[in-house]
Amino acid sequence: RSKSGELGITFYEDKNFQGRHYDSDCDCTDFHMYLSRCNSIRVEGGTWAVYERPNFAGYMYILPRGEYPEYQHWMGLNDRLSSCRAVHLSSGGQYKIQIFEKGDFTGQMYETTEDCPSIMEQFHMREVHSCKVLEGAWIFYELPNYRGRQYLLDKKEYRKPIDWGAASPAIQSFRRIVE
Repeated sequence: RSKSGELGITFYEDKNFQGRHYDSDCDCTDFHMYLSRCNSIRVEGGTWAVYERPNFAGYMYILPRGEYPEYQHWMGLNDRLSSCRAVHLSSGGQYKIQIFEKGDFTGQMYETTEDCPSIMEQFHMREVHSCKVLEGAWIFYELPNYRGRQYLLDKKEYRKPIDWGAASPAIQSFRRIVE
């Protein structure tokens, strides 16, 4: 068990924290060589981004501290995970994001400090073509109500969807990553 403030995540091959396991307290580009599959995870400290493929590629899932006895608990599509990295959260709990209707920060802009379950309902936008994360870390979701594919956004500027790892601008909800 890690002390408060320390990072720690454990991946298990089988459900309910059984079978072979792999512990990490730092970013890992490929733990697939140690585990052929992953069916449960324990996050002892920090918030983690876990990825289906090596080198932080493929589907990504954000896991705050807690226990995930089977892959459905982290909205996993399957039992395949290969890499992970710690999410660096802003100190002081400040959050601010600007989303734009067009690429390169053009078109209509909306700014918020709150989670948004439906971009369509709140801002009457179908898509997000660029954005600026001014404070905090955020997750974009391709479907409303924090569902579908996830994308991690750190504090920086994103001129186009590929900058946050998306093939298209289809983003329909987003939320802050809080400790």
